Formats: sequence, C-alpha cells, structure tokens
Amino acid sequence: MTTSPGQDPSLTAIMSERRHLINLAYRLLGSLADAEDVVQETYARWYAMSRQQQEAIESPAAWLTKVAGRICLDLLGSARVRRERYVGEWVPEPLPDLPEGDPADRITLDESVNMAFLVVLESMTPAERVAFILHDVFRYPFAEVAEIVGRSPAACRQLATSARRRIRDSRAAQAPATPAAQQAGVVRAFKRAWEGKDIGALIALLDPEATATGDGGGLVTAAPRPVQGAEEIARFLAGRMDAVSGLRLVERMVNGRPGLVAQLGGVTVSVLAFDVAGDRIQHIWAVLNPDKLRPWTTS
Repeated sequence: MTTSPGQDPSLTAIMSERRHLINLAYRLLGSLADAEDVVQETYARWYAMSRQQQEAIESPAAWLTKVAGRICLDLLGSARVRRERYVGEWVPEPLPDLPEGDPADRITLDESVNMAFLVVLESMTPAERVAFILHDVFRYPFAEVAEIVGRSPAACRQLATSARRRIRDSRAAQAPATPAAQQAGVVRAFKRAWEGKDIGALIALLDPEATATGDGGGLVTAAPRPVQGAEEIARFLAGRMDAVSGLRLVERMVNGRPGLVAQLGGVTVSVLAFDVAGDRIQHIWAVLNPDKLRPWTTS
C-alpha cells in the first residue's frame, strides 16, 4: 500500500492490518457482523492511546492482533450464553464469494472458512478455538498465542492438540474430500431435483444419515431442530417449495464452496451451504435469519 502525500505513514501501516484482523475475527467468531465490531473496538483502543503510548509499542501489528484476539476470546465466552437463548439452531454467518465494499473487509475464502469447518469450531472451548486458529491457521508461535489466551505456551500447545483431535474426529466419519467441480455437480443436481419437487431424486443425492439444519433466529420460520435422514429432508424441502410460491434457486459459492441462494422477488431469503462427501450430501446448513444475510443483499 502506498502512502498519499501528507498521509501519516504510521496510520497507513495501522490501517493495512484491517483485512488481517477481519479474517482472524471471523474465523474465531463465525460472524462477520461480530468480526467487524471487534475490529472497530480494536482500532478504538489504539486511537484512545496518546501518540507517545503508540510510539512506545514495538510492533503495532502484533499489538492489534493481541487486542483483537483477547476481545474475541471474551466474546466467545459470552456467545455461549447468548446462544443458549437463541431461538432454534445457530449456524455461522455465510460468506458470499464476491462481497462488495472495501477490499480490506473481504474474507480470504479457504478451507478454514468452509461451513463444515466452522461448525466443528463451534464445538471447541473458547480457549481451544483461539489457540488453534492463531497457531494452526495463522501460524502464530505458541509464545505469542499464550499472551493472547492468558495461559502458558505449553498449555496453549495442549489446547491446539485438543482442537486438532476434534477436527480429526469430525473427519473420521466422512468420505475423502470431493473435488470442487464434483461438488458443484452434486449441488446443481440437488437444485434441479428440489425445483422439480422430485423426492426420489433428492433422496438419491442425500446420504441416508444426512442432516439439514435451519437458522431463522426466531425472526423467520425455520425448522426448530435439525431434520435427519434423506427421506425426511427430501419431503421437508419439497413441502417448502410447495408452501413458498415463486421461490427461485441460484447457484452461488458459499464460504468458498458450491452452494445455493433462495430468492423471492429478487430478495435473498436463505443461503444454503453443503457438505458433500463422494456423490452424496451429508449436511445442509440453511441460514434464513435476515440479520445474517446482510452481505448477500449487497453482493
């Protein structure tokens, strides 16, 4: 990033960290809105210091990461309490492939933001999640992770090991990773079967033990609990197509993987993410909560 005439070079260096902080906070929290709040609070704390205090900080980038990480750790603890009061199932906020706005606000779409991965992260303790994401995803040494988590480097190493075990256990029951092009073909076939209300075709595309989870947040109607089993999901989806006249399905990338967007009158009303293993869909996550669809109304 170049510095404009008259612009403070230190300000440019500080603001250049914004994308890194957004990427870190989203992976830690699973919510773009919360991630943006964290980054805003982090910068507010930086600018609340005097110029002398700022200049005394050897690495402003490391300071910003430490503060953002600690804010996220606190939020993860309170999030567990909030989600106990959440109406229905809670699903991470889905990300579009081409978000509008400042490139500094864009999330890097890689394997660490696919929906299946984020859902596993939700099963971790706040300290496990922070230690794992900082070390395994962002490659911070455990000595630096320890300063953020407030535990010893050895304890953080154990937290990351425990987190990796959760990831391995979640993958143990899955088939080998499916190539992106094959995933897109499965999702496309699913879209056509759903549009045609072809229950037989839907069942054939779903793993017999498949699960479909809807997140309405109490603001719109969604199944209060996950729908389980291929036939149950197929009949539920066919019923939704009957109940909602004019529903249009559009193929889009969701968190870096093939997904679907449901629209009514050109307005996004639901975003669906899929976990595809082989030629079958194992999991469907449908986000209907309008508060989580904000990035999809402007992209």
